[in-house]
Amino acid sequence: MARTLEFFFDYGSPYSYLADTQVEAIAKRAGATLVRRPMLIGGVFKATGNASPMTVPAKSKWAAADMPMWARHYGVAFRANPHFPVNTLALMRGAAAAELDGLFERYHPAVFKAMWVDGRNLNDMNEVAAVLTAAGLDAAAFGKRLQDQDAKDRLKATTDEAVARGVFGAPTCFVDGAMYFGNDRLPFVEKALKGELA
Repeated sequence: MARTLEFFFDYGSPYSYLADTQVEAIAKRAGATLVRRPMLIGGVFKATGNASPMTVPAKSKWAAADMPMWARHYGVAFRANPHFPVNTLALMRGAAAAELDGLFERYHPAVFKAMWVDGRNLNDMNEVAAVLTAAGLDAAAFGKRLQDQDAKDRLKATTDEAVARGVFGAPTCFVDGAMYFGNDRLPFVEKALKGELA
């Protein structure tokens, strides 16, 4: 029976971006289904008493070297966003709306690339609009869509579900109910999907 890889993420998380570059290939190698689950990391932090590692000077300094190392390991482009931290509420509502409207496959890669490859200022809604337009999306329609209750409710429900299931940060993966936190746990995620973990 094929397994499912649930991938909880937030666009403001650089490790989510790094993991996102790998999860499709992992799922394919394992013959599994990948389900991306956009959540609001700020809501998760508030509910769990956690905080961004970038707020801890020693962790932030360590991550500044660690993230490019992972990018080189994966062979992917990466640039620390000079506008970090970014309030991702609008971006994550946009992801929820894109899921509802069948536009996620265009929206998702465009936002991650803008944030962690191009270093765009996604605190600026004009910049977000330019990113969406370049991806062939209707930026004005998205701007209005963010205020719709179904998009708000979907994001809140996914975030609440994540917290209820034990999530405290991003990225977090689930395989058969087992939780794997962090980009560095992807080898174990792949083993779990292949049934190779005891």
